[in-house]
Amino acid sequence: MTVVESRHAMADAAWLAEHPEARASDLMEAFADPSIRAIISTIGGDDSIRLLPFLDFVLIRNNPKIFLGYSDSTVTHFACFKAGVVSFYGPSIMAGFGENGGLFPYMASAVRQILFSKEALVQVLPNLEGWTYERLEWGKPELQTQRRKLHPCSGWRWLQGSGIHRGGLIGGCLEVVDWLRGTPVWPELSVWRKSMLFLELSEEAIPPSAVVRVLRSIAATGALQEVRGILFGRPYVEESSFAGYDSALLHVCRELGLESLPLITQMDFGHTDPMFIVPYGVEAEIDCDRQQLRYIEAATS
Repeated sequence: MTVVESRHAMADAAWLAEHPEARASDLMEAFADPSIRAIISTIGGDDSIRLLPFLDFVLIRNNPKIFLGYSDSTVTHFACFKAGVVSFYGPSIMAGFGENGGLFPYMASAVRQILFSKEALVQVLPNLEGWTYERLEWGKPELQTQRRKLHPCSGWRWLQGSGIHRGGLIGGCLEVVDWLRGTPVWPELSVWRKSMLFLELSEEAIPPSAVVRVLRSIAATGALQEVRGILFGRPYVEESSFAGYDSALLHVCRELGLESLPLITQMDFGHTDPMFIVPYGVEAEIDCDRQQLRYIEAATS
């Protein structure tokens, strides 16, 4: 395996900030290059939405390949989704593969299971090895071998819903999903009607009251009322604050009359580590009675 940097990956940050078209061209060149098997985001950010005018959806559609990343990469995932290409919400180079002291076994297992397998049926299991949102300064070489402190895992929370529900996966970082409303990559209602929505929060950790407002905005498009279930990642906060986010989600569901909609929270994807991988567009099955999540079609071919 050979790692290749994109043409502008190491360009001056200030220059790149003024030239979103350069970042978009890197992405399009990587999709177009037949020697490139997968594209992995270096890290997130807050302005990938500026790339949208420069993306070629036909080029992406005609050159499907793995795209992996999370957070602000939600924008690129929605572009791939619009193009009809499966992409993967998961670790980036710096936040994930660059983990201090080596990869978390749970994350490494997810990479092997989802990206290096053609299994048509995958059960996603909760992480039991502990979780973290501790920050260690990447610029200090002496910290590269220092493992981050782990908190005990309390498991996923199955807040409501019964029976078995299926839908194609779509979602990402809640704040970025909100930014995408009204853009060319926002799906039609017919797409949401067949979807399983997954959401998580950035490291900015907006409060539960803000989560309520964002979900109401998504509901105003009609999308939230159409989905077949909601998967919510573990918030980037102390565990003592988790219940506030659960209450916010339940509050919105009650407002919309969605008391029977499957709702699972504190899941292992997003900005806390380690994370499992969520493949966009792949059919997922929630079994509320057995409290199981499965992908029921292969994510790679």
